[in-house]
Amino acid sequence: MKKLVFIGDNRLDRFILKRILQRYNLGYEVSCTHDGQEVIGLLRQNKSDMRGLPDIIILDLHMPGVDGWAFLEQVQKLHASLAKAICVYILSSSIDPHQIHRSKRFPCVKSFLFKPITKEVLERLISEEIHSRQ
Repeated sequence: MKKLVFIGDNRLDRFILKRILQRYNLGYEVSCTHDGQEVIGLLRQNKSDMRGLPDIIILDLHMPGVDGWAFLEQVQKLHASLAKAICVYILSSSIDPHQIHRSKRFPCVKSFLFKPITKEVLERLISEEIHSRQ
């Protein structure tokens, strides 16, 4: 089964994302965390194991501790050593063009999504991920 990890500190965002994926059976095992370091650890631990790596990461930029930008810097260093490419999507309530431009410096970032996330947005990014693997 495909894996999706959501990193964000907002409980409502986590609830909405899980609910949409479960309700519409979009075929992803979902895990949510507020701790980007936890996901970095998962990537390091499973870097040679395709089944242990997520297919998609949805990342909130504004979190306590390790924010989204620090997470992306660490993923950037790991990206080439991972057994498969991971598609990262930024989820933000900000429409700051500087942040959107900054996100493009990271090759693993596929798109910048705006809150609130919807079923249509999730379907689109899952479709993009599937097509990028073919």
